Amino acid sequence: MEFDYVVVGAGSAGCVLANRLSADPEVSVALVEAGGKDDKLEIRIPAGFPKLFKTEYDWNYSTAKQPEMAGRELYWPRGKVVGGSSSLNAQMWVRGHRLDYDQWDVPGWGYEDVLPYFRKAERRVGSNRGGVYGEAGPLVVSELRSPNVTTKAFLKACEEMGFTRLEELNGPSNEGYSPTPVTQSRGRRWSAADAYLRPALKRPNLRLVTGSTVRRVVFEGNRAVGVEREGGGQIRARREVILSAGAIGSPWILLRSGVGPADELRDEGVEVVRDLPEVGRNLQDHLATGVYVECKQPVTLVKADTLVNLLRYVIFRSGPFTTNVGEAVAFIRTSPAEPAPDVELVFAPGPFINHGLDKPEDHGLTVGVILLQPESRGRITLSGGQPVIDPAYLTSEADVRRLVEGLKVAKQVFATSAMRPYAGGPLAPYRDPESDEELAQWVRERGETLYHPVGTCRMGTDPGSVVDPSLRVRGLERLRVVDVSIMPTLNRGHTHAPAIMIGEKAADLILAP
Repeated sequence: MEFDYVVVGAGSAGCVLANRLSADPEVSVALVEAGGKDDKLEIRIPAGFPKLFKTEYDWNYSTAKQPEMAGRELYWPRGKVVGGSSSLNAQMWVRGHRLDYDQWDVPGWGYEDVLPYFRKAERRVGSNRGGVYGEAGPLVVSELRSPNVTTKAFLKACEEMGFTRLEELNGPSNEGYSPTPVTQSRGRRWSAADAYLRPALKRPNLRLVTGSTVRRVVFEGNRAVGVEREGGGQIRARREVILSAGAIGSPWILLRSGVGPADELRDEGVEVVRDLPEVGRNLQDHLATGVYVECKQPVTLVKADTLVNLLRYVIFRSGPFTTNVGEAVAFIRTSPAEPAPDVELVFAPGPFINHGLDKPEDHGLTVGVILLQPESRGRITLSGGQPVIDPAYLTSEADVRRLVEGLKVAKQVFATSAMRPYAGGPLAPYRDPESDEELAQWVRERGETLYHPVGTCRMGTDPGSVVDPSLRVRGLERLRVVDVSIMPTLNRGHTHAPAIMIGEKAADLILAP
């Protein structure tokens, strides 16, 4: 098989590329995905995403043991399905803060440069105060159709605490609180596959290849000419190979292809094509902890999985099945010295414990606390041809301090008069730690990923960066990386929005004369 472009990974950025590149009928595109089709009911139903974890739709990764996290190996779900993690995520559309993109300090990637690409992607349904959102793009962004009564109380609690009410969360500054905008269309998940891929599959010049794991990029000299699949067989590229396999998959493929730290590749028995020491380095992730309390009234998502609610969803597209679980957010600074929010609070009208895999019998509420700008840096390496994920959580003491301060604020939220009718005592496994030492220990013992790894194929203008500002892999021809692995630092938001933006901007870069 031979195509003009071979795109590896049908996740958020890959779906964008498949659509934009194949818009030219003279160009042929292959989109290669390791997973299968996104036809499972739980993908369509917004509240169903935890049921997809640790299934065939999930890569089901685990990290290396984390010394600063009580020696635990943490579960990292990633989408192994058409749509990638946009088919498994909580549908939260949160671009981040202006500073997130300006701090990259990469020409063409500042906030004002990338803003048009966010807007190009968006099709805002409902309120669009100030024209913040685009209104003609393929990706539907809407409000939740049936927010929980306790979510309204959380928003009132944020007001009581003096936080700023954001009329639109995705403006230049996200400091404040807001209901969560979601990628849903009439109460149904609207993934990158729904927005970009499905309409484009009608084109004869686009081919989707599922169930096909890419083993390596094929080179002739320093020129990428295609990819080799597990089990044999190649797909050739006349113009470019584009890796859109995510912050784990893209560096993993590069390393297996002989692109990375030369000494480490030789130790793995991999022939070196290009010595790029930073491939796999600069790994960052949003680490999450939280406060769980009992709910005094039986109004939460606990026991909402009923036939009546299913029928309500099927007939009216309303009710608790439309929830994304993280129904409201607040972005705060834990210190006046912070230039922008450093912690996010996410409210869930139910006990979201252990990625939603644990199902408590008692009604409960959650305020998640997320570290937005970690100073810790980890890496992806190879061992026996498989990726070793070491996020190096909490290796910076500043990360611990910020999370401890965030937990204190979350506890205060539940102590407000607005939450008093609902918030009860601590809900197991939460044990209501009080001192800084106890709070830090809670983070170490129970902290988990918020599913936002980035940075492992860092973009920059310096010779040490993995890709240049046009996302071309340094020292190689006809090879780019287009996904969140190119982000130099994490955004103060969620990573689905920048993944889509990166795909949109990359398409213009690739097609530029």
